[in-house]
Amino acid sequence: MADEACVRYNNAVLYENGVKYVGDVLLHDDGKWSKSKGNEDVKKEIDGSNRLITRSLQNWHTHLAMQLNARDFSDGFTLDRWLNEAIFPTESRLNPEYVRVGAYAAAAEMIRTGTSFAADMYFYPTVTGEVLQSAGLRGLIGGPVSDFALPSHPDAKSALDELDDVLKKQKQEDKIQYAIATHSVYLCKEETLRMASELAEKRNARLHIHVSETRKEVSECHEKTGKYPIEYLDSIDFFKPGTICAHASWVKKNEIRMLKQHEATAVHCPSSNMKIACGGTLSLPAYNDAGVDVRIGTDGAASSGSGLDMLAEARLASLIQRHDHWDATLLPAAEVFGMATKGSKDWAVWDLDDIRMRPLGRSGNRHLANLIFNGANCLDLWVDGNALRLNGKTSSVDESLAISQLDDAVESYYDGIE
Repeated sequence: MADEACVRYNNAVLYENGVKYVGDVLLHDDGKWSKSKGNEDVKKEIDGSNRLITRSLQNWHTHLAMQLNARDFSDGFTLDRWLNEAIFPTESRLNPEYVRVGAYAAAAEMIRTGTSFAADMYFYPTVTGEVLQSAGLRGLIGGPVSDFALPSHPDAKSALDELDDVLKKQKQEDKIQYAIATHSVYLCKEETLRMASELAEKRNARLHIHVSETRKEVSECHEKTGKYPIEYLDSIDFFKPGTICAHASWVKKNEIRMLKQHEATAVHCPSSNMKIACGGTLSLPAYNDAGVDVRIGTDGAASSGSGLDMLAEARLASLIQRHDHWDATLLPAAEVFGMATKGSKDWAVWDLDDIRMRPLGRSGNRHLANLIFNGANCLDLWVDGNALRLNGKTSSVDESLAISQLDDAVESYYDGIE
């Protein structure tokens, strides 16, 4: 009988927490690894001489089914035009089948690019949850709650009622967890935000919200409430531990301290902020000084220049922090890769024979720098001890089917829309 090891990679390079090991390694079903003695009865043995093993990537702010919206009709729009003239009108046509197709395509892209987890925010969340579950991925699936532009429910209360039912049924050990995704302070009334926060406390669930993404959002909130968005959310007791704050760009230092006080997670989404020209992105040094947990996310395919490719997003995160702060020491490869994989229990295995990974350096010290700044082909992806991708071929999702379904769905989804 095989022991608890999932697989043995012979003569591989493995990095964890910035520390490199070269040799024969065992990847265990529980997510741990150990050095191999060579005599273990393992499930599978793989020649790792051309492989780099790392923790898998994690995407902490996504709209997965928005693969349907990844088209150029919204390119060149400001955020308010992008939302009101492009996204909201097309999303009014959404149904569960469209979401299933978009989420299935997203799952294929996640696996191909070495990402095992997404914190999502999109309509019909249980549909996305079922897709990710079937694909073998992990997810924190946020059900949208707002007072406007909500195609899946007649009002915010009905969305919260559905989430209440979903949350009470989930188990702590499930790979797919659900969250309450209040869209923003400009699409949610105070009563809605309070009800969402109360439900999060009742069900011990996480909240997920867009916050302080643009100057317009910040100025309008201040004009209306006399407070900036995070100050306002704090004043109405919105925050719960683990609240995910996407973008969190236009903030003051006292607001950053509030996020730390509430044990919130801020998500750096550089490609989205740049594509929609928000004029600023999350200022990492200030967050680090306050000790706030910061992750990286791609946002949706329609607003992001990197799709769901977390290596590309991590690269951009590093570059924009250096550019914005005139500091070339910020976010070196090992540090930004740590941000992009923080908390991962799974493994991505990269092709060292990919030309982008060469040269390896005189002492083999360029692995992470090449990976972040050049990219590489993901050969294998192991999630919870299961191979979702092996030798460059995805097994848990049919990529050809994902492509054909997406093309067909987009034809009907946008039929009649200019």
